[in-house]
Amino acid sequence: MAKALMIQGAGSNVGKSMIVAGLCRYLSNQGFTVAPFKPQNMSNNAAVTEDGGEIGRAQALQARAARRATTTDMNPVLLKPESEIGAQVIVQGQRLTTAKARDYARLKPQLLSKVLESFHRLASQVDWVIVEGAGSPAEVNLRAGDIANMGFAEAADVPVCLFGDIDRGGVIAQLVGTHVILPPEDASRITSFGINKFRGDTSLFDDGMIEIAKRTNWAPVGILPWFQEAWRLPAEDVLDISGGGDGAFKIAVPKLSRIANFDDLDPLSSEPGVTVDIISPGRPLPGDADLVLIPGSKSTISDLADFRTQGWDIDLLAHVRRGGHVLGICGGYQMLGKKIIDADGIEGPPGEVAGLELLDVVTHMIPHKRLALSNAIHLASGTRVHGYEIHIGRSDGPDCARAWLSVDGRPEGAADATGRIRGCYLHGLFAGDAFRAAFLQELGSASQLENFEDSVDRALDTLARHMETHLDLPKLLETAGNVIAR
Repeated sequence: MAKALMIQGAGSNVGKSMIVAGLCRYLSNQGFTVAPFKPQNMSNNAAVTEDGGEIGRAQALQARAARRATTTDMNPVLLKPESEIGAQVIVQGQRLTTAKARDYARLKPQLLSKVLESFHRLASQVDWVIVEGAGSPAEVNLRAGDIANMGFAEAADVPVCLFGDIDRGGVIAQLVGTHVILPPEDASRITSFGINKFRGDTSLFDDGMIEIAKRTNWAPVGILPWFQEAWRLPAEDVLDISGGGDGAFKIAVPKLSRIANFDDLDPLSSEPGVTVDIISPGRPLPGDADLVLIPGSKSTISDLADFRTQGWDIDLLAHVRRGGHVLGICGGYQMLGKKIIDADGIEGPPGEVAGLELLDVVTHMIPHKRLALSNAIHLASGTRVHGYEIHIGRSDGPDCARAWLSVDGRPEGAADATGRIRGCYLHGLFAGDAFRAAFLQELGSASQLENFEDSVDRALDTLARHMETHLDLPKLLETAGNVIAR
């Protein structure tokens, strides 16, 4: 019989995803089989699973921590924002619909059965399921029909450990306030609490832990200091993108409003000789960039309009005139073409828009979404790389004759006559050491990073040891409950 424990946070960005990843690696290191589970996630940073669907990338990282193949059951409901008020609804890995917030609220009750189905299927295969909540359970206005926090915990009868973020201040109010505002039956489902992101001497907060325990009657499991190696793990939230490095080779990345799959940047940020500069709205693209990398987007047409509003289209043309290089990945690739045709109105009103016209390709938006784990060859160097595709749209045109990748035996990507402007649909390229080295060499730089993938696993092991050192993990895990088979 599997055991299950749910990690919830007293607010967003408390560090739930990292804590779940650390618990998964710790349990795996102890010889248990373990699976991560998040009932509902909202993120445009998605991963393609081995069973052919998509889940939040944080759950893919947690599966890696658990040393387990990814499945769509690990994140049965994924919301991918397409506008300020609407999101694409992915259920058990496949697109169900696009819904506005008010309409989605009406969908949630029927989604709970899918969530529980996935949870129990996972639980039948492992010793442990570590569940991650979303946002905060204190948002009691969302409690009716909830499937992300206490609604799920109640339906699946899973105990909860609540973490607070001391780095943002007011952690006692976060935790005690959550206890006060929750209905008594929800508050009683929380069995323990912890503190995350502490900087300095943790003993200085001993009295604070006593005060929280006294006011909530929850068991304290410890204070987790700031994890210095968190930057080595893929970020889930766009708010966490910060770029990195101080190398001579400079990559400028415009921070699109609906940026997607930005973990493409992680291996480049880890390169000692590279600087990845994330260009926020209001900043021009820097004139000293060697490469402008336009990342993926959940809403290409909308982000293209924002790109122009920022004046980045003018900056990009100046960059090209100076002899700079440009790479567009997925949505960024579509933006570089002559035009984008959306006859079915997939991304908005039916019609077509002019692209940046740096590649002679035309993109047709089509309803079918391509989800695939792909094996590729970089044609210039012959290096092999493993990546993934997750997109709608098909791009064709004369510049596709200069495809610079072969994916599963078919040409992929496009390049202009100079070879300085390129695009492709394949994510995950730069995680391959050989490809990253060949790509940087083409642009006059050199890779100094070996075994990027191994560095992620080392960071997960370090995280597990960090949590084992500073938290009472046996006490925490004792609060878990048995999963009752349905």
